[in-house]
Formats: sequence, structure tokens, C-alpha cells
Amino acid sequence: MWFLTLIVFVFILGLIVLVHELGHFLWAKKFGVYIYEFSIGMGPVVYSRKGKKDGILYNIRALPIGGFVSMAGEVYEDDKKVPKDRCLCNKPVWQRVIVMAAGVINNFIMAIAVLLIMALFWGSNSLTPKIEAVEDNYPMAEAGIVKGDVILAINNHKVSTWDEAQIVLHYKNKNDYYEFRIEHEDGTIDNYKITPKYEEVEDGSKQPVFGVHINQEKTYGLWNKIKYAFEKFFAVVSSMWLTIAGLITGKISVDALSGPVGIYTVVGQSVSYGLYYVIYLIAYLSINVGVINILPFPAFDGGRILFLIIEKIKGSPVNQKFENWCHTIGFALLMLLILYVTINDIIKLF
Repeated sequence: MWFLTLIVFVFILGLIVLVHELGHFLWAKKFGVYIYEFSIGMGPVVYSRKGKKDGILYNIRALPIGGFVSMAGEVYEDDKKVPKDRCLCNKPVWQRVIVMAAGVINNFIMAIAVLLIMALFWGSNSLTPKIEAVEDNYPMAEAGIVKGDVILAINNHKVSTWDEAQIVLHYKNKNDYYEFRIEHEDGTIDNYKITPKYEEVEDGSKQPVFGVHINQEKTYGLWNKIKYAFEKFFAVVSSMWLTIAGLITGKISVDALSGPVGIYTVVGQSVSYGLYYVIYLIAYLSINVGVINILPFPAFDGGRILFLIIEKIKGSPVNQKFENWCHTIGFALLMLLILYVTINDIIKLF
């Protein structure tokens, strides 16, 4: 099983990285940017080929946890042998923004396409957090919540999908109860203060349990399947933003994050569950990569776009040394975070 998990792990990460970097690569080529290398993976090169027509070095590297497109003049003219008009830094701001954003856009397009394929083959479900059933002797049933009720908000956070609701339920809660705003089938709305039961899960931690099952009603017709793909995409994006907001405000612990080891574990679980879950994981991780990369943080695509927006507003480029230092520090902090999360993932395994 471990060998199959490893193959699927490498395939999923490789595919997501390939799609992302291909976005940067294709638009850079379209705008005439000089490209040194197109690389999938990080670390030592295991396969290399130089393009006969374009002279670009195409590499596959040993570690399937990233990739890059090395372009001339990504921040400033760093290679005097390359014509000025082929340096990225000398291209119009709008072209540079497209090159930087193209990777994220590719990830989002792939995720929507994968979700659509899933809907076509396995069907689509309603995403509304509508209650299908409540379990006897559990908090929801004891509070008087019944089948057909819809969750509108949890602890004053509006939720329109079960994806969002699950993230909010993982927020740190200063009270021993959760506030639910519930809409009944007759249109009336009530607020409930519900104290969950705490039950132990596989990793030994205790999680709040409410004893509720959410409606997974199937939807039919091509239009509903297309609609589902986009709705599910935006539901996952929204849950990602809720997670990021929770990390910033301290409502979610950094320990909840997963690195390469954690992702490998999730891949293993998905493989054991079946093809449907493996394919969904491709869409889910592709959205994650896109959302993280568009954040306005140095070293991310969003950070580079932020500097381009500043350049456009002030009418001149940001100081080259300052921008380079920002990206270097941002990358170092990112590596430290990945190291911390990876160590934490390994500790969880034991």
C-alpha cells in the first residue's frame, strides 16, 4: 500500500505543480520573456533536456514538492547577455501581472474541471448545510433541532455551505457552548446555544461532536453538475480564507496545518477510500496551492503582484534591493514554517 500511496502522492503533487508552472511558462513565452529553465520538483536534477528551438532547459528534479520557471529579469536586469526587451522586468506591468497570476489561474481552472468530471461520473450533491438527521441522546437532538433545519451561522460566522461550517467548528471557542442560528422549514429562525460532547478521534485528540448529519441530496441534469463544480470550488476557496483568517486571529493553531508528510498521510487515506476521493484530493490541493500562492506575501506570486501594483501606483519600480530582501526573507520564513509543520506531522505519526 505504501508504494501505491507514494506513486499517487508524486503524481498528484507533480500534476498540480506542472499545471501551475505551465501557466507562468506559457504566458512568459507568449510575451517574449527569455526563459532559462522550466523545472518540475526541487533538489537534484534526475532528468534534463534542452529544447532544440527555444534553448530552454527542461528539468525534472528529485523532490516533488515544488517547481519553478527561471526567467530573465524577474526583478531587475540580472543578465546583460539577454536583450533588454526580453527581460520580464522591462515588460509592461499588465503583462508581468498576467505572468505572475497565470499559475494560480491554471490551478483554479484545473480544480473546476476536475470537480466537473467528478459530477459527471459520480453525480453532484447539494452543498447547503441542511440537516438530514440528528442522533438521539446527542446535543443537537436534545436542543430540539430536527431534519430539514438549515444552519445559517455558527458563533456569529455566516455559513452557506457545510465546508465553511466545518472550518468554523474548528475555531477555538472561548465558551463551552456553540451558538447556532437555525432556519426551520417554515421559514422561522431561532438561535441555540449548544454544548457538544467531546469524543476521542484516531490521533488521540478530543473533538466536539453534535450528533448531526448533513443532507447529501443528489442533484441531476448537466446544468446542475456545472453549477455544482463552480459552487464547490467557491465553497473550498471560502473555507480556505476562513482557515487563513483563523490562523491570523489565532482561532486556528498552526499545529493544524499539514506539510508534505501530512499530505502523504492524507493521500494514503484517500487511496484506501477509493478513486473518487483521490480525484477530489487533486481538486482540493490544487485550490489550496492557488489560494496560498495568491496571498500578498513576499516569495508568493501574490507578493510579486503586490509589488507590481505598488509600482503602478507610484509610477516607478520599487527599490530592487528592498524587493529582493523582502522575497528572500519571505522565502526563509516559508521554509521555516514548512520545516516546523513537517516535524509536527512526523510527531503526529508516532
